[in-house]
Amino acid sequence: PSSLFSSSQRSRTPSRKFNSSLDDCAFVSPGKDEQQLLAVPFCGSIRDGMRPGKRITIMGIVDQEPDSFDISLTCGCGDVALELTARFEDRQFLRNAHVSGSWGEEESAIAFFPFIPDQPFRIEIQCEHQRFRVLVDGQPLFDFYHRVRPLVAIDTIQISGSLTITKLN
Repeated sequence: PSSLFSSSQRSRTPSRKFNSSLDDCAFVSPGKDEQQLLAVPFCGSIRDGMRPGKRITIMGIVDQEPDSFDISLTCGCGDVALELTARFEDRQFLRNAHVSGSWGEEESAIAFFPFIPDQPFRIEIQCEHQRFRVLVDGQPLFDFYHRVRPLVAIDTIQISGSLTITKLN
C-alpha cells in the first residue's frame, strides 16, 4: 500500500508563535527506511488532505528526558488546523489552532497525562465531520472542534520536539 505522506526535514520553531519558514518545504516520497524511523523535526504532506473518516496514527517513543513535543496539522504553510503540544514539566497536553494570522483559545482539559519518558506511545487523530477526536494508546483523550474549513485544505503534518517517530500512517 502507498503511504499517505511524503516528507521533508524542514523544521518549525517549537514556540507558540506561527512560523512561516516552511514556505519552501519540498515534499518527496519517503523511502522504505524513512517510513520505519522518521527524523524529527518532520514535515510531511497528507495525501488528498483531511476528510471525515480519515485517521492519522503517530507511533513513537518519548525521549528519556523530555521537555515537550508538538504535532501540527496545517494548511500547507498557512493556517494551523490543530496543534497538539505535550508539555512534561506541568503534564499538559495542549491544543489550539492558528487561523487568519492569530491563535485561538488554547484548550487544556484532559482526564490524564498519557506520556511517560522513554516509553512508546500511539496517537490517533480521527477526523470527523465536526471535530478531531484524539486517542492515545487506544484511549479517547479529547475532542477538538474544527476551526479551519474546508477540511481538504489541511494537507500537512509537522512533528517536532522530545520524541522519536517509529511509524506514521
